[in-house]
Amino acid sequence: MSAVEQLAEAGARVVEAGLSPGSSGNISVLDGDRVLLSGTGVPLGELGPEDVAVLDLDGAHLGGARPSKEWPLHVAFYRRSPEHRAVVHVHSPSAVAVACLEPWAGHSAVPPLTPYFVMRVGQTPLLPYRAPGDPGLGSDLLECPWELRAALLANHGSVVAGAGLAEAVDRAVELEEACRITLLTSGLARRELDATAIAELSRRWSSPWGGRADLRRGVD
Repeated sequence: MSAVEQLAEAGARVVEAGLSPGSSGNISVLDGDRVLLSGTGVPLGELGPEDVAVLDLDGAHLGGARPSKEWPLHVAFYRRSPEHRAVVHVHSPSAVAVACLEPWAGHSAVPPLTPYFVMRVGQTPLLPYRAPGDPGLGSDLLECPWELRAALLANHGSVVAGAGLAEAVDRAVELEEACRITLLTSGLARRELDATAIAELSRRWSSPWGGRADLRRGVD
């Protein structure tokens, strides 16, 4: 399956999971040293070859459709770490709702309520509010001091990376579920995972929790 076909398949999965209302959200995948990104205004469930933009790793438009205005988020994730090979950015309801709340902690806006969130996603910091399409969205993600493979954008949505499209979509789904559980338990005497459980899950599943990032690659 070609990278474009994989992108279309992932877009359909995002829509089926209820993460992409209307034409909102965008997804990308690395193909060599090129970024294949969903075009602006295209529903993710209807992506065809003509709807895919091609960028370089500096964000320059090389061809294809007009790229989503939120391309800086995608390029920033790829610049942060070579382990990031696909990115999903969505405006899913629960993630947006949690992104409108004060964060649980500095390193994660989402509390550690389930082992699956810690295992599959890891700490998810809240990045400052910026208008959609503001290039500063990419700068904020690139310069975030925490280890991460997901973040919430204040009053906006979520952005998640993975080693491939399947993993990025799975993490976006898991993050949405973690945000939904956060909202369902808000104001209640909820029981969070303790530090020992979190440390063990993070170690066993190599997921980021509590650690600071090495940003040398991003600032080269």
